[in-house]
Amino acid sequence: MASTTEQEADPAATPFLNAFLADYPQGLAGYDEMWDAEKKQVDPHWQHLMQGIGALGDKELERRRTDARRLLRENGVTYHIYSDPVGQKRTWQLDPVPLVISGDDWTAISNGLRQRARLLDLILRDIYGPRRLIREGLIPPEILYSQRQFLRPCDGILHKDMPQLMLYAADLARGPDGRMWVLGDRTQAPSGSGYALESRMVMTRLMAEEFRQSQVHRLSIFFRRVRSMLAQLMVDRKDDPRVVILTPGPHNETYFEHAYLASYLGYSLVQGDDLTVRGGKVFMKALDGLKQVDIIVRRVDDTYCDPLELREDSHLGVPGLLQAARLGNVVIANPLGSSILESPALLPFLPNIARQWLGEEILLPSAATWWCGQKKERDYVLANLNKLVIKPIDRSSPSIFGSSLTTQQLEALKDRIKARPFDFVGQQILTCSTAPSLRAGKIVPRRVLLRSFLTAHEGDYDVMPGGLTRVAQDEDSLFVSNQAGGLSKDTWIIASEPVHQSSLWPTTTTQVETLLRSGGVLASRSGENLFWLGRYAERAEGLLRLARTALTKLADVDDYRDESDRIVLDRLLLTMTQISYANPVAAADKARDSKGVSPRRQIMEMVLNQEQRSSLMGTLQSMVQTAYSVRDLWSVDTWRIIDDIEEILQKVSSKRSPFAIMRSDLDSLMDALMAFHAQTAESMPHEDGWVLMNTGRRLERGLQLSKFLQTNFVEPVDEVVEHLLLEATLFNHESMIAHRRRYRYVQHMFTVFDLMVLDIRHPRSLAYQIDRLQDLLKELPQPDKALAHQLSREQRLMLQTETDVRLAEVEKLAVINKETNTRKNLARLLGHVDQRLEKVSELLHRKYFTHTIGARQLAPTNLETNTDEVVP
Repeated sequence: MASTTEQEADPAATPFLNAFLADYPQGLAGYDEMWDAEKKQVDPHWQHLMQGIGALGDKELERRRTDARRLLRENGVTYHIYSDPVGQKRTWQLDPVPLVISGDDWTAISNGLRQRARLLDLILRDIYGPRRLIREGLIPPEILYSQRQFLRPCDGILHKDMPQLMLYAADLARGPDGRMWVLGDRTQAPSGSGYALESRMVMTRLMAEEFRQSQVHRLSIFFRRVRSMLAQLMVDRKDDPRVVILTPGPHNETYFEHAYLASYLGYSLVQGDDLTVRGGKVFMKALDGLKQVDIIVRRVDDTYCDPLELREDSHLGVPGLLQAARLGNVVIANPLGSSILESPALLPFLPNIARQWLGEEILLPSAATWWCGQKKERDYVLANLNKLVIKPIDRSSPSIFGSSLTTQQLEALKDRIKARPFDFVGQQILTCSTAPSLRAGKIVPRRVLLRSFLTAHEGDYDVMPGGLTRVAQDEDSLFVSNQAGGLSKDTWIIASEPVHQSSLWPTTTTQVETLLRSGGVLASRSGENLFWLGRYAERAEGLLRLARTALTKLADVDDYRDESDRIVLDRLLLTMTQISYANPVAAADKARDSKGVSPRRQIMEMVLNQEQRSSLMGTLQSMVQTAYSVRDLWSVDTWRIIDDIEEILQKVSSKRSPFAIMRSDLDSLMDALMAFHAQTAESMPHEDGWVLMNTGRRLERGLQLSKFLQTNFVEPVDEVVEHLLLEATLFNHESMIAHRRRYRYVQHMFTVFDLMVLDIRHPRSLAYQIDRLQDLLKELPQPDKALAHQLSREQRLMLQTETDVRLAEVEKLAVINKETNTRKNLARLLGHVDQRLEKVSELLHRKYFTHTIGARQLAPTNLETNTDEVVP
């Protein structure tokens, strides 16, 4: 195939494209990416794509947009919009028409990006080193010393024999003259590369043929070089360094990307509380003790990373982290203090610094910027305020477009600038180029910004062959932002010859035995989330089954008006309150008062009330939120099941008359929960995380069954009600068929207790849960290796519990004590089971989840999430 960067426009394609793009405006005031220089025809490197899109037709294009939205939703690709009243977590929006850049054009852009990265690396070394910039008069001292991004505690902390700026991103826009300009630099925690990779994954499914024919450069090689660069940072342990990605947590706007990259690159995703500093070294709190961390890829802003030396009210960082970096015991990418390079006040001085230090003219210029700390520049900004965008030099507040302000607001802004001129810059409003975008089945022009990504590599910088392109939502939008509702595009860099797939994983000569020994380490927080995920999932299943059983019995009450059915229904409702940990006393009073709250209302409250965390909907929401907190551990198929559960929850909450159609929704939720259990059992490695999740599940099922039996059978009832309760027990615990096959049609207290309490072969029995818990507890790591040969406290408790259950006799469990008029033996056995299972849960928390507690300063609490953004 001929080079798409050099081939001439296909004459036969011109009439077709002209007809397809009849509504696409020509002669636009700015630069359009698709048209050639004379704006008479489609550029050659766009032709393959536009021909393919034109051949699809409007309906097929819209179908592919819908498919893109579905894939992104199912894969859990989200972006948090803090100001959205509908809800923060939004599915990532992808325009199915990519941005196409020719190979020759990209070569020039890449050269400019590498030069800029080298220059910024030198500047970062100097700012926290000799500060020649100030001594040589290349920048005024106020630019450094007057802003919060200059972190004095970071002075002198320089990485030796390695780049300071390890990861870098630049926001680019093409001006009216077709030249690329830099709008801003992202240096402290550059975000967006994960979204770019996921967008590419989706596009290769939506536009597979068009992608192949266009000869697009692949992205995986860039991430291989990121891994290689990080591995080289620790010279002593470059063969197997422990790398973690430090995230602010699930509430951060780009948390999906943090989890996605951790999973894709094979690193542990941690939060501040997962790490601790001991003896000047950083350790991760793992299930079997502390594991030293060598490299931290941070996605937490500078000042939040260490409450001991930086922002004292931060709960996102690690006390003592800066000292560990100062001692050289941990490498942070990018180093703390690198946010100073994001200051727009540096932009006017970069060309002169490049000439002085590199001996080169800067290849990618910044948008024209005037720092108000200089009189001439300040006067110009004040005189042209309504034509500029005003930015604080430390990005402490949003940019202000002067054209959007009233006369009074302009005067107020002038007063602020005059009061503290060195805190502001004025910047030219650059008219971004437009590119084809799909809107309502039509191809129309929309303004675009490109974020490009670089990684240090072999003494220079390597550029991702593509990037994250953002698209304005409306035709007249000047500001392109995901927070403002913008969309994203995949970015296709056209190669001169067919491109072959490249694996993320490099070849290695390491012995297989060594690789097998170096498994991943599970952080304590992740283990705790998995434990509770198992409990939430099992509690939700129990409530679902009880709700369906109660609905069936409610139908019997309505049909037959039998008092026995009503008593059984009341018992079931009381059991729901016990399992959901609602107020059992108040709920019991309501359940026993048939003239009070109706059973329908009680069921709806315990199922649908989303404000009650103990309701079925509340439990499922807790399950989904907990699953999201360990997003990096799930396969794509597993996450799709979790997404299905969330979608059903949204569907149920939006219905006006939920009771009439509640049963079908409960069945759908049950199917999704069963799919989740099956998927995790078959695809999740049976390692510590899986063991903890199933420990939580079995523990919760044992507690639920114990509460069910206590509520319904400790106090005896008449023979008819007892028979109905036994039937409801078997139906509720999916044991009716098993009971019939074993005991034929004999249904008695003895047979039900034998199956549901003592049968170790029945997956729904109490004995089975205890037996599985014993096996699971054996699989958990023992932090104290010296005591590994002994039974742990939780194992002893389970052994005692197993002994009690194994020694129990059905006849004695069923017998009614005449003095108390209760099944005293049953109550005693189940009471001991309850106490020991709860104690086991408590011991697991002490042993694995809270074995280290980080020191905190006595300072005001601030739970802000972080300002790491995909969008400036």
